[in-house]
Amino acid sequence: MKLDFNHIQAAHCENGVTVGLLKNSGVQQITEPLAFGIGAGLFFVYIPLLKINNGPVIAFRTMPGLIFKRTCKALGIPVVRKKFRSKEAAERFLNDCLTEGHPVGCQVGVYYLPYFPREYRFHFNAHNLIVFGTEDGNYMVSDPVMEGTNVMSAYELERVRFAKGALAPNGQLYYPKESKPVTDEQIRQAIKSGIKKNVFNMISPLMGPIAGVNGIKYTGKKIKQWRDKLGRKEAGSYLAQLVRMQEEIGTGGGGFRYIYGAFLQEAHAYIPNDELLEISTQFTASGDLWRESAIQAAGIYKGRLGTREDFNKMGDYLLEIAEIERKAFVALKKIKWH
Repeated sequence: MKLDFNHIQAAHCENGVTVGLLKNSGVQQITEPLAFGIGAGLFFVYIPLLKINNGPVIAFRTMPGLIFKRTCKALGIPVVRKKFRSKEAAERFLNDCLTEGHPVGCQVGVYYLPYFPREYRFHFNAHNLIVFGTEDGNYMVSDPVMEGTNVMSAYELERVRFAKGALAPNGQLYYPKESKPVTDEQIRQAIKSGIKKNVFNMISPLMGPIAGVNGIKYTGKKIKQWRDKLGRKEAGSYLAQLVRMQEEIGTGGGGFRYIYGAFLQEAHAYIPNDELLEISTQFTASGDLWRESAIQAAGIYKGRLGTREDFNKMGDYLLEIAEIERKAFVALKKIKWH
């Protein structure tokens, strides 16, 4: 049984799943930048006490699942979301959804995805894909970061749906509860609410020193201390973690900033305020600096660089990025919405 579903390739998995599921549900205006912006997806947090792959957690986007949840809520679309203790119950519910005509989003672990190149497989459990059919005990999968669709056996799908470790998915699946089109006015209001939420998440002092633009600044200052405090080897592994979280998991630091800039450009079609276009260029500049910082970090952890000055330069990149993003979000906060 294969549902009528169009595969959509995207830069980031949850954005792509959100677009795929919503287009399938009748929301034809949705694009990856709109989903990311309406879902207030841009973020930063540095959590040194929580480790993934022996490095601190560094995230460049909001928590997994929130982009889909926020986008649907802003557009007035109810959502079904379930986790499971039993693998049998998870498979049974998935099959029921497909029988009822619902393609479903699934949170999965990356490490055992059979169609991923080996060099991209590591223990990260917040990847997202869509299951849109089943045949002869196998499942048809639309993974937005892949060019085309794939087929997984029941065992392969179960294995990634119940991957162990941090952010364990526990068989989680989700989908829009009903299919309905939305109006341009709904999109317009959703854009406004998404921007306001992202402004709060990035510049509110309530988010604390490790999150938002304060978190970028905090991390930049810490990087300057890593060489002397941790030693070159561990400091290099921490920077490798930063680059992995930035460039390999999802779209990462630079890519997300480019997507947010594209969101503001697309928002201009619904809210013709030229300030949105001007501010979008600041996020492009931030994205460029994130990419430059990744090159600097790679030089350090690969051993080409390693002096205290090299670490200071790396930290300065983040301090500059923090200031650019702070100014951009302050400018967004000051926009007068009509």
